[in-house]
Formats: sequence, C-alpha cells, structure tokens
Amino acid sequence: MYTAQGVIAKQQPVTEYAPLVKRIAYLLMARLPASVDVDDLIQNGMIGLLDAIERYDDGLGAQFETYAVQRIRGAMLDGLRDNDWVPRSVRREMRRVESTIHVLEHEFGRPPAESELAAALGISLADYQKLLLDARGHQLVYIEDISEEGGEDYLARHESGPTSDPLALLEEEGTRTALVAAIKALPEREKLLMALYYEQDLNLREIGEVMGVTESRVCQLHSQAVARLRASLAVERKPASARRKRASAGGGG
Repeated sequence: MYTAQGVIAKQQPVTEYAPLVKRIAYLLMARLPASVDVDDLIQNGMIGLLDAIERYDDGLGAQFETYAVQRIRGAMLDGLRDNDWVPRSVRREMRRVESTIHVLEHEFGRPPAESELAAALGISLADYQKLLLDARGHQLVYIEDISEEGGEDYLARHESGPTSDPLALLEEEGTRTALVAAIKALPEREKLLMALYYEQDLNLREIGEVMGVTESRVCQLHSQAVARLRASLAVERKPASARRKRASAGGGG
C-alpha cells in the first residue's frame, strides 16, 4: 500500500517530466520510419520514467533528469527492438553490408565508395541505395543503445556499488575511443553529416539544404555512415569479449 505522501512523491515527477518523455519521443521519430507510432514511443517512455523514479539514487551523483533521459530513451529503444519493426531481410542485408565494408576497407586501405560496395554485394547501385533507405532507423536501436546484445543497459552496468566491474569500465572506455577513431575515419561528406546530425541537432531536411542534396539522400548517407561505424566497432568488440571470457575463466583460481 502506498501512503498518501508516497503517492504524491511519485506523481509529482511524473507530471513534471511527462513533457520530457514527449520531447524525446519526437526526437527519435525524426530518425525512424513513418510506420512507427509516436504514441507507442511515449507509452514506453513513460514506463522508463517510472523506472527512473523507482531506481534513482541521488547518492550516485547524477542529476535526476540526466538519469531519467537515459532510462526513458532505453525503454523506447527496448520497445522498438521487442516489436521487431525492421524486416529481418533488411537486418540480414545490413549485416552483409557491414561485413563487406570491413573486407573492402582492409583490401583498399580506405573507406569503400558506394559503387564499390554495390559491386562487391552483387547488386546495382540503385538497389544498394534503396537498401540504405529501407534501413532507416535500423541502426538507431543498436548504435545508440549502449549495451551488448541480451545484456544490461549502460546505466545498469555502471551504477556505483561494490560489484562494479573495472574490466567492463575499461572496455566501455575502449569502445568510446574506438567510436571517435571510426568517426574520424569516415569520408568527409559522411563525417560532416554526422556532425550536423548529432552535434548540431539538424534534421534530415536541414542537413540536405546544407549539403545540397535531397532528404532521402541524407538518409542513405546516414545509414551508410552508421554501417561503417558498426563495422569498425565490431572489430573492436571481439578482443573485448575474449578478454571477458578469459577473466571469467580465471576468476575461480
């Protein structure tokens, strides 16, 4: 049973931060296909807000809003993943794109061009660019949800406590370092796009105006840029996983 005082304590932040949930939902919608229902995002975001209220501990040193934003976005991303709204065929093809990017980068010593990727995939340039459009939002669930597949989210892994894992913290720092390096290695056009999108918070239409291309072309370039980043990070994650396995195996000795 909740006391009257307890109910008020929880209702007040729900009311206060409900606009934050809507704002995050609409920001995500700008990166997702029109088939995604914003009301579903908001509903999942409210679940994340309630979870944040339950879990928040001001002793961790983070402001509540900072903590809540991560929980809200995480709940929205979890909902997208659970609904599996991206066709499996698109997921499969984008994994093939990422693998091909890795192979060609190793072979050429530079990022491969779209025409080179299409040729290596055995499809026309037009079909490759259509795949990039179909993949809009696919990478969002994976690149922005800082978690390993089937694992805990970033905040859950990094909450202060006696069981904090120094190895996991080092690996997370290594991932951030690898991501920065991968962004720097992007072709200049895609690097500019990522800066306008994630640093300047411009939408696809605005980026198109800056770059002198259509909104759909911006979407294609964004999908390709994220595929390049995922291909680079996949290489970095393999040694990390191996280190974790070795550490687990040696823990009993």
